[in-house]
Amino acid sequence: MGNWKTNYRVSDLSDTQKLEMICKKCSRLVYINKATICTAKGREQLYLDEIEKRARCKARGCKGQMRMAMVRQDEMSGFTGGLA
Repeated sequence: MGNWKTNYRVSDLSDTQKLEMICKKCSRLVYINKATICTAKGREQLYLDEIEKRARCKARGCKGQMRMAMVRQDEMSGFTGGLA
């Protein structure tokens, strides 16, 4: 059973799929994609939960653990709402 992070490998991501990485310590937010993850050889066969466990914040002096979230493709489009 498990969640989406334990069910999907990096190789399962599309080339355009973005993942959000948020530092649990300093709240720094970065977006990554398949190409970013695969800069090191062999990472394409890792599950996404394994990537999340290894990820550390690169903010100066932080090195906090990162939390991964899936970015829905339609959320990446421009703001279309308004104030009521």
